[in-house]
Amino acid sequence: MEFKFLLPSKIVMEPGLRERTGEHLRELGLARVLIVTDAGVKAAGLLDSVYTSLDKAGITFEEVSDIKANPRSEDINHAAQRYRGMGIDGLLAVGGGSAMDAAKAISLLLTHEGRIEDYEGSFTLTRAIPPIVTIPTTAGTGSEVTCFSVITDTARHYKMSVHDYRVGPVLALLDSHILDTLPASIAAATGMDALTHAIEAYTCRVANPISDGLALHAIRLISQHLKAAVQEPDNQAAREQMLVASLIAGMAFGNADVGSVHCISEAIGGMYDTPHGVGNAIFLPFVFGHNRDANIVRHAQVAYALGVDPTLAPVDAAEAAVGHLFQMSKDLGIPRFAEVKGVREDDFLTLAEKSKQNFSDASNAKAMSVEAYHDIIATAYHFVV
Repeated sequence: MEFKFLLPSKIVMEPGLRERTGEHLRELGLARVLIVTDAGVKAAGLLDSVYTSLDKAGITFEEVSDIKANPRSEDINHAAQRYRGMGIDGLLAVGGGSAMDAAKAISLLLTHEGRIEDYEGSFTLTRAIPPIVTIPTTAGTGSEVTCFSVITDTARHYKMSVHDYRVGPVLALLDSHILDTLPASIAAATGMDALTHAIEAYTCRVANPISDGLALHAIRLISQHLKAAVQEPDNQAAREQMLVASLIAGMAFGNADVGSVHCISEAIGGMYDTPHGVGNAIFLPFVFGHNRDANIVRHAQVAYALGVDPTLAPVDAAEAAVGHLFQMSKDLGIPRFAEVKGVREDDFLTLAEKSKQNFSDASNAKAMSVEAYHDIIATAYHFVV
């Protein structure tokens, strides 16, 4: 057996932790940082205590506060060009996966010439980049501990990935109180995103013993706490457990990979700007059902972790998990694919081709063809609960 496991991030979790952000950044030796966030986080006042903490610690900062969902290459390139040469010695990402992916990409370009499109692929960086600190405001992405940055190439309408250990955040600050105002719809989509990370990390072809343990525990936590986290906004214990589950699911897939759910979700995200978690939630049951006979035992282990009857035989448990996943999405109010804004049947072949081109296609539990992707996409479109 051979495998590698990398975790470049120090992780600190504590309610109200963002009030001490400045102290943690000072410990890293940072004096001038670039905050990367989005308009929703800023409008919700989630940065107010961060600003106060930075001022108290004597840390100066600039800010990019207009990061969009599915961050765009043109915006990344513009931000990097603006802040090159301004003495930025670290980046602070406050937000969901989009803010964290954007911070990774901007940090890269502060020490590398050219555009973010020039660094697509694995290990394309040639030197160190300013350290990245993350404060996740959703429980779903896991980007606070991964070495990936996913950016929409606006020219190709395609989600490209940059994979390099250098873009892994050096510090993740988890403040469970930051989820107190998270809308139910976002809690649902991001929670299903975390579940997809965990399931694909466990069932993909490049799983390892450490990622397996993390993935199965994340699945159990999400199965136990996601519904309450969505339907009971005041349930701080459930939301805290979802923050933990998202974190360890990120550790799992960051050291294994994902699979065809992400391939499809990133294709539709690149074309229609669909929120990533929504795309994953829609396609998870379809891909899980398609893949399960590639490794019945692993798919059955996922089923048991989800809470499916443990006395069922593996083949029956794996089949039952498909219905379980459909029911989860329905209970959480995830839309059908046909209800996603902008979707057209004429695009299905293009979506299938882009899915096949995805970085993670080769890691899927079952070998996929363009035709197989097309069939799954079309089936999801015509599916009626």
